[in-house]
Amino acid sequence: MTALPEDRPPMIGNEDRDAAVQRLQDAYADGYLSHDDLEERLHQVLTVKTQGELVVALGSLPAEKAATSSTIAAAGGRIQRRGVWRVPRNLKVESAFGRVRLDLSRAIIEDPVVDLELQLGTGRATIVVPRDAVVDIEGLQTGWKDTSYRPRRGAGSGGPTIRVSGTMGFGRLKIRHARR
Repeated sequence: MTALPEDRPPMIGNEDRDAAVQRLQDAYADGYLSHDDLEERLHQVLTVKTQGELVVALGSLPAEKAATSSTIAAAGGRIQRRGVWRVPRNLKVESAFGRVRLDLSRAIIEDPVVDLELQLGTGRATIVVPRDAVVDIEGLQTGWKDTSYRPRRGAGSGGPTIRVSGTMGFGRLKIRHARR
């Protein structure tokens, strides 16, 4: 009896194969694979036909790294992030009209430097940074109102550097350090 098309395992395409090759190369560069193991697994990845075979070829590799860039956008309304949330290495915030509030005080910041690009039209923006963070606003262009930021005394003791860049139209940006 022949298998019906629905019974066949899903095939992989060039995009899946390219991503698998990149994962193997990254694992080798990070020291997780020997040269011989890399060659063997590359051969497997380049010859497999199904998703299941690909999973076997990538077995025991460390988990893929999370995305390092993200965009939060809204035409109007409110953009808000607070509490415990993962902050990517590059974060872009876009809002034509509305209010933006980013609270990084309890956020998970894994990188020593976070590039925060603001593209804001009108409205207010408030950013709360960790107590020990260093804030750099040199790359920010404001249109109508000035940015309100007063560096904390003794800041720079091992915390992340938050580099704020981009443009602000007719709104106001307030940056402050967390109280606790």
